[in-house]
Amino acid sequence: MRITDRIMEAKRTKTIPIGKELFIKNIMDFETNTQEWVYLGDKPCIIDFYASWCGPCAMIAPILDELAEEYDGRIDIYKINTETERELAAAFGVRSIPTLIFCPMDDNPHQYNGALPKDEFVRIIDELLLKS
Repeated sequence: MRITDRIMEAKRTKTIPIGKELFIKNIMDFETNTQEWVYLGDKPCIIDFYASWCGPCAMIAPILDELAEEYDGRIDIYKINTETERELAAAFGVRSIPTLIFCPMDDNPHQYNGALPKDEFVRIIDELLLKS
């Protein structure tokens, strides 16, 4: 499934569910490029590593949906289920959930662990991803 198909499928929730294959193709090929971060996206993104049983993950899910709508066209918000994408979670050192990775266009990613309030998401998006 292409990323555009996943985006259309995810329009109900605004966030984009993604697995290893699409991650390698559209975000970063961590299997080929193991030494440095090379972002393949066409706009900044947030990657949410979550699990269905995680209370804090469920708490931020509607916030991420709101942000995906509010920042539509300027950032993408991806969701990776750590229960089904264990290799991907391990490749990025995810030890607790939620783990959020903020990926600016021209800089290394920044990782945050734990649930964040909406105003903190907005601050990070504006200052790190959109640099406004």
